[in-house]
Amino acid sequence: MNKPEDKYAWTVTVGTKGQIVLPKEAREVFDIKPGDTLIIFGDKERGMAIPPKNTFDEIIRATFNGKDVDKK
Repeated sequence: MNKPEDKYAWTVTVGTKGQIVLPKEAREVFDIKPGDTLIIFGDKERGMAIPPKNTFDEIIRATFNGKDVDKK
């Protein structure tokens, strides 16, 4: 079976403190550096997702229905 282009899968182990280590290849593919902030979404039925960090603005706008999050 051929691997689809631009599709990846990795496994990680959860440590005793609930921490995971992102595999080196994953960090390289998604340009994740030490100190970067990631968002983790969870849905009990569908699982967890870590979207690309360059989509944070889009995610925040969608979450707050396009409202400016700096204003109250």
